[in-house]
Formats: sequence, C-alpha cells, structure tokens
Amino acid sequence: MLVVAKAPVAGFAKTRLTPPATPRQAARIAAAALLDTLDAAHATGAPVVVAMTGQLAGAERAGELRRALRTTTVLGQRGPTFADRLANAHSDAAAVDGGATLQVGMDTPQLTAELLADAAARLSYVDAVLGPATDGGWWALGLREPAVADAIRTVPMSRSDTGERTLHALRRNGLRVGLLAELSDVDTMADATRVAGSCAGGRFRAAVQEVMVAA
Repeated sequence: MLVVAKAPVAGFAKTRLTPPATPRQAARIAAAALLDTLDAAHATGAPVVVAMTGQLAGAERAGELRRALRTTTVLGQRGPTFADRLANAHSDAAAVDGGATLQVGMDTPQLTAELLADAAARLSYVDAVLGPATDGGWWALGLREPAVADAIRTVPMSRSDTGERTLHALRRNGLRVGLLAELSDVDTMADATRVAGSCAGGRFRAAVQEVMVAA
C-alpha cells in the first residue's frame, strides 16, 4: 500500500475548504482524512509506505499522525512536478518492499480495507488498476510492475481530464488496465460534506461536522 500525503498544516493543506472552514479547521479535516486512510491501509495487512510532502512539525493532530506512522515506512516526495512525484513514489515504495504497488491519496477517507484489498487482488490478472474520481481525476493507481509508473510522468494532474489521460497513457504503454469503482474526492466543502455522509463514523466525519456546526 502506498499513501501519497501532504502534512496537514494550516494554510498548506486543503486550502479549497476555506471558507467556510478556517485554515486550521481545513487542516484538521485533512489530518482526519489521512488518519482514516492509514487505518484502512493498515487493515489490509499489507506493508504501508507513505510518500509525504511537508513537515509534521506544526501539523494538526501531529501526535496521532506520528503514532499512526510508526508502523509505516515514510519517504519524502521527490520530483519537480506532481506527476514526477507520483511516479517516483511508486519506484521508491517498490524499492522498500518489492512487488506490486497500490497508491491512494488522502482525498478519499471513505475508503475501506475491503475496497483496497479487492483493488490489490485485481492486479493478479491485469497489469494496472485505476480508480476514477467524479471530478475527472483518479483516486487509486495500482501497478503490478511499479516501474511502469513512468508512463504517467507526462500526464497533466489536477485537471478534469486527468483520469482519461492517465488511462490512455497506461494503455499506450501496452498495459491491461482494470477500472475500479468511481469515488468522490474531497476538494471543496461540498465534497467533504457529501463524503462525510457516506462514512460510517470515523475522524473525517467528525471533523467535517465540527465545521458545519460552527458555520
């Protein structure tokens, strides 16, 4: 399991949630999303690697995050573009544990261990799996051979056609790609409220409700 994350520091993480959230509330939502995602990743029983950008010093819920990260391998993100950092994260994670990689971010806290395990299991009969997001991006990328993540280095990220372009890039490299269920990312407060409604408890739902009560 590979989790790509940003340190939940106020003014650095989830800035599109403000307003109605304050910068600190937005960072607390980001921290809750990361903690819930790590819970799901750990519950699969697979080794977990976290590719992190930013510093936990000054982050919201830093103590909880440090405890959650003790049983993971934490690596710094590297590369000039986000696409480069994603491709490098797959390569770096494979160097730590070997074998296939299943990468998610911290924008889909509704993930469950069962959903992740099913996605990983599909790599036994396809070369890659891609989880499309409702905003046109994607929430998961699984690769049987992590080195082929080089295929996404030229894909523009954070666009409404990123998912389609990523799928085409993988297929152009001769990969058999299985599509996963479409999920909603958390980019705006409307997204956060919708996703929180689909979460059965958890830190993320509580953090979003805190903002909505105060608004």
